[in-house]
Amino acid sequence: MGKDTKHADETHSGKEGQGLGKPVSRRDVLRMAGIGGAGLILGATGVGGIMKAAGEVLGTRGSDKVEAATGDMIGFYGKHQAGITTPSQNHILFAAFDVTSTNAGNVKKMLKAWTAAAAAMAKGEMIGDVNDNGNLPPSDTGEAAGLLSSRLTMTFGIGPSMFDSRFGLAAKRPAALADLPAFGGDELREEWSGGDIGVQVCADDMQVAFHAIRNFARIARGTAVLRWTQEGFQRSGAADPAGATPRNLMGFKDGTGNPDTNDGEEMNRVVWASGSDGAPWMDGGSYMVVRRIRIRVEVWDRSTLQDQEATFGRHRHSGAPLGGKNEFDQVDVNRKDANGKLMMPATSHVSIARGDGTVKILRRSYSYSSGMDNRTGQLDAGLLFICYNRDTRKQFTPIQTKMGQSDKLNEYIVHTGSAIFACFPGVKEGGYIGDTLF
Repeated sequence: MGKDTKHADETHSGKEGQGLGKPVSRRDVLRMAGIGGAGLILGATGVGGIMKAAGEVLGTRGSDKVEAATGDMIGFYGKHQAGITTPSQNHILFAAFDVTSTNAGNVKKMLKAWTAAAAAMAKGEMIGDVNDNGNLPPSDTGEAAGLLSSRLTMTFGIGPSMFDSRFGLAAKRPAALADLPAFGGDELREEWSGGDIGVQVCADDMQVAFHAIRNFARIARGTAVLRWTQEGFQRSGAADPAGATPRNLMGFKDGTGNPDTNDGEEMNRVVWASGSDGAPWMDGGSYMVVRRIRIRVEVWDRSTLQDQEATFGRHRHSGAPLGGKNEFDQVDVNRKDANGKLMMPATSHVSIARGDGTVKILRRSYSYSSGMDNRTGQLDAGLLFICYNRDTRKQFTPIQTKMGQSDKLNEYIVHTGSAIFACFPGVKEGGYIGDTLF
């Protein structure tokens, strides 16, 4: 939102089905494909669209094939990590870790153990030996026993701090993994910022997501510790079977302007890093920005609908850009009314976030609610903004710089947390998370 909030206007979302008479849910897609399951809808037309949609839910993204999965499983192995272009699940639990060991061998050992655990959890399996020794702690914490994998994805990245003097990696730091500059509207707090390693866990069930982070923390003991975590949510597939674009806590549709994740060429331009960018080990990876954005809910709730729509640059009910009629109408920031006045204010979120339309990022944000701020008696709620891009210096940072300077949404939000991570390429069977670097 705000700075990231630009992002508020565009988060990961599905679109209504076309050519089938009525919107088609992902559950319907899977039923028609004969594989069962649940989730949000995809834009699908005819049999080809149905098979494309089914492939996305099962973990096959374009030409990138991941481990075969059935039902609600998304394979862990593949060219790219799951959880980036994967359709957004109902819940997120994001965790940042600090590495306490100074031995690179210990880090590799941890990453190998994380890989084995992640591959098992993605299949809905328990970690380790089910016939545990009764004289030792169990190899799995057990709270996900008997549960489906719930479209669980686990996405791993490392922060700029991993390239200090501890592990001999300084020469391999990608230029694109630059520290984020200070942005207008930042009120960053250490307890929600930074981290050596970032892990984004998403699932349709929060207990499944918590189980993953809990076990990563357990496995990491002696090598890394949790630095900060944040839970998030969006409306569930059960609550909205039509699969409309999710709304953020300001009541506006969030994700309308995202690039098409089914367009391989577009994803190569916007999301996937290339070895030719200067860091061969990042080929097929992506750069993830995480921002914790608190919404001044009480102030927003006292604003008029007219002011709210002028702030976003969209109609609240339909999601259409001001001057348009439908959610996915082309944004025209220069459209004027009969009196020659811009229909979309130049300081609106959409106008500034879009710019000339050439610079894009892939948003994958979730709302959060962390209870009440006991200092103020107000809600601590907002947006856990997450985006992926090929080069943060050329994509997120220039967009956010403009947002921080003049986005009208800044009147209602404050950025309290920030982190950036280089997300590894996907893992091949027999390999491990980060093996291209270590």
